[in-house]
Amino acid sequence: MVSADPTAPPLDEVAGGLQFPEGPVALRDGSVLVVEIRRGTLAKVRPGGEISVVAEVGGGPNGAAIGPDGAVYVCNNGGFEWQEADGITAPGHQPADYLGGRIQRVDGDGSVTDLYTECDGRPLRGPNDLVFDTDGGFWFTDLGKGRERDHDTGALYYAAADGSSIREVVHPLTQPNGVGLSPDGSRLYVAETGPGRVWSWEIEAPGRVRAGATFGPGGATLLHGFPGYQPLDSLGVDGEGNVCVATLITGAISVLAPDGTLLRQVPVPEPDPFVTNICFAPGSNTAYITSSGRGRLYRTEWPCPGLDLAYTA
Repeated sequence: MVSADPTAPPLDEVAGGLQFPEGPVALRDGSVLVVEIRRGTLAKVRPGGEISVVAEVGGGPNGAAIGPDGAVYVCNNGGFEWQEADGITAPGHQPADYLGGRIQRVDGDGSVTDLYTECDGRPLRGPNDLVFDTDGGFWFTDLGKGRERDHDTGALYYAAADGSSIREVVHPLTQPNGVGLSPDGSRLYVAETGPGRVWSWEIEAPGRVRAGATFGPGGATLLHGFPGYQPLDSLGVDGEGNVCVATLITGAISVLAPDGTLLRQVPVPEPDPFVTNICFAPGSNTAYITSSGRGRLYRTEWPCPGLDLAYTA
C-alpha cells in the first residue's frame, strides 16, 4: 500500500455501508450518485451521508454519467460472483445469474430502459465506464467477463444517447476499464485493468480516433505503464488535464500528468485494494473517491479544480 502524504488534505468519509460503490457522479446540490454493483442499484448519497435508492437496475451497474437529456446513463456489466475476506468485498467471475451486458438509461422517476445490448450482432459482455462528449454522444468501455478458464476480449465503443447508433471503435483491448477525455476534448484516455496501462488516442471526429504511428491498440499511444502488480480501474480527468486513475491493490488514486509522468498517489485512509473511481464536483476543487471493497465514499479537496463534465445535474 502507498503511504499517505502528511501534507495532503484529508479524505473524509461521506458514507459507509454501500455495496461495492462505483461510478460516482457529483451533483450541483452537493449529493453524489453512485452505482452499487453488488446490490444492482443506482443510489444517491446526500451531503450528510444519507443513502437512498434512485433505481433498481439489476445485474452489475458499473459506471454512470449524466447525459444531454438529464437522464443517468449506466454501464451494466451483468453481475459478478462475490467473495469476502478480512472485511473486504471482492468481485469475481461471471455469475450463474449473469444478466448480460447492457447500457441503461435511468429517467428522473427511476424508470430504467435498456438502451444497447449488442453492437453489430455481437452482445455486449461487461460494459464498465462511460464519458459523454460535447456532441452528445458517449464513449464506453466493455471489459468483458471472466470465467474459470477464459476471459472475453474487450473493446471501446461510441454510441448515441438516443439509442440510434453504436459502433465499435477499438478492438481488441485487454480489460478496458476507465475512460475519459482531455479538457479540450481532443484526446481520449482508456485504462486497462490487468496490464496496468493507460492508453491515449487523438480524436479526429465524434466517435473516431486517429491512429498514431505506434503499435498500441487502434494506433494508441501509451500514456503510462505501471510497474509491478498495479491493476487499474476507472479514471477522471482534473482541470489541469491530469489523468487520475484508480489503482487497485495499491489502493490509491494515481495522478498522471498529460505527458504521462506519475505525479503522486493518493491512498484512502483505511487500506482497501479496491479503490475504484474518482469524480469532481462541478466548478470546485472537491473530489469524491469510491473505496469499494469497504463500501465507502470519501470526499477531499483536490490541489486544482476538477474538470467539469459535458453534462451535469
